[in-house]
Amino acid sequence: MANIGDYEQTYASFEWETPERFNFGRDVMDKWAEGDRLAMIWLGTDGDERHLTFGDFSRLSNRFAGAMRNLGVERGDRVMVLLGKIPEWHAVLVGLLKLGAIAIPCAPQLRAGDLQFRAEHSGAVAMISGPEGIEEVEKMRSGAPGLKHFVSVDDERDGWDSYEDLTDAASDDFTAEDTASDDGAFILYTSGTTRHPKGALHTHGYTHAKRMEARYWLDLQEGDRLWCTSGTGWAKSIWNVFLGPWSMGTEIFFHEGGFDPAERLDLIKRHNITVLCQAPTEYRLLAKTPELERADLSKIRHAVSAGEPLNPPVIERWKDLHGITIYDGYGQTENTLLVANYPGLEVRPGSMGKPSPGCDVKIVDMEGNECPPDESGDIALASAGSGRIPCLMKEYWEQPDETEAVYRNGQYLTGDRAYRDENGYLWFVGRSDDVILSAGYRIGPFEIESVLIEHPAVIESAVVPAPDEDRGSVVKAYVVLGADHEPSDELAREIQDFCKSHTAPYKYPRRIEFIEELPKTTSGKIRRVELRQRETKETTR
Repeated sequence: MANIGDYEQTYASFEWETPERFNFGRDVMDKWAEGDRLAMIWLGTDGDERHLTFGDFSRLSNRFAGAMRNLGVERGDRVMVLLGKIPEWHAVLVGLLKLGAIAIPCAPQLRAGDLQFRAEHSGAVAMISGPEGIEEVEKMRSGAPGLKHFVSVDDERDGWDSYEDLTDAASDDFTAEDTASDDGAFILYTSGTTRHPKGALHTHGYTHAKRMEARYWLDLQEGDRLWCTSGTGWAKSIWNVFLGPWSMGTEIFFHEGGFDPAERLDLIKRHNITVLCQAPTEYRLLAKTPELERADLSKIRHAVSAGEPLNPPVIERWKDLHGITIYDGYGQTENTLLVANYPGLEVRPGSMGKPSPGCDVKIVDMEGNECPPDESGDIALASAGSGRIPCLMKEYWEQPDETEAVYRNGQYLTGDRAYRDENGYLWFVGRSDDVILSAGYRIGPFEIESVLIEHPAVIESAVVPAPDEDRGSVVKAYVVLGADHEPSDELAREIQDFCKSHTAPYKYPRRIEFIEELPKTTSGKIRRVELRQRETKETTR
């Protein structure tokens, strides 16, 4: 279990080696359960702490799989899982894999309308929910007649079966379904930043493929303790709180609480975290706090970030204060970690890194031809010679037109744009619809946001086009200020001058609007589409 070492050699020789038949519950969880290996340290918001082994999760998942079969849930049935950061989340997902059902992880922040859409669209037959989700489920229950079974975790409710009662009545013994690698395992819904979310259908082969990033990007080694802070409703948690680390037999730290800077840094020290995976927003906010300067992060040997690009000043701040290099990565709900900065590969702050092993990622033009160095194009993933690679979704569930639309000339298009430099490093430009056209210039918002965050007053920013009569569009920045700074015209001019001195003059934000909080998806990604729509509405009034 070593890092990527010689990147070019690893990339050239890597093979997925996906078995024809694979079940993560049987072939990973039950195998690790043969020893007394620790799988998780869980910390609740009330201070309760639990230590669970792989053997514990093997038995818990067997009981849940048996309980669901007793209810009438069958192989191939879709089951929604609306749980927060509690160990039952893992037990339920492993149990559903063993049963051969298709799990649909849902973020606890989802509202009744979101849940009803997912239930109807997926044809789900069962809902597993904790106390935080039950009220919203009740609001949509009558509108989703396909849901036949409702299971409550840690909450007794009329009309709901008790998770505890069901599993207590089930056996520790369960024979996992002998699933094929091409059978469905998960439906992971996209963030839905522009329209209804799409359900990416992933297979059991995908659950095997997650070991690639766990080995090479997370760099997991014997004795590590990983903390990935992602919420339970998103692909990142499936990658790095579940499938990836447990494929390697790695112990995870699982904290029920939300993000608090001082608490986060204290827990890292107290629980001897060696590998840290956080959202870019969390790294950014910590970089601006005095607590980071005083923190003891000496046990961390490796740190990663994914979700959206991490700004170079943030990477440099962590490096300067603690000698920690943050390895940025890029991937999607529909696939895996496609591009990343890897241990053993020189990190160039601001770069996405290089394509992941097993991922033939190219920057292509409208005809599908590879772009020359330094020319922006679409980020595309070519399928393997024999067809779809295991980390790429099988399809968008029940949406053949949407599935067809993301392919062009046999290549999967991510919807993002980047350019490749002469050394093979990729540099993010933005979503295809985020790129700003101003007076003939093409301007990527990420570059401007990275400059803005270097200003001491700026905590976060989002850059979008604002309609302009002369230029077509101009760059507009929505800026969140730190607690010690007040909005003013003078500060806006100061920030503009700062940008002019750090990037090409045509790129600076000609308009700045101070805002208390940026609109985000429940997974924490900035909703630039909402800000663009806001600009369009302003011009039509």
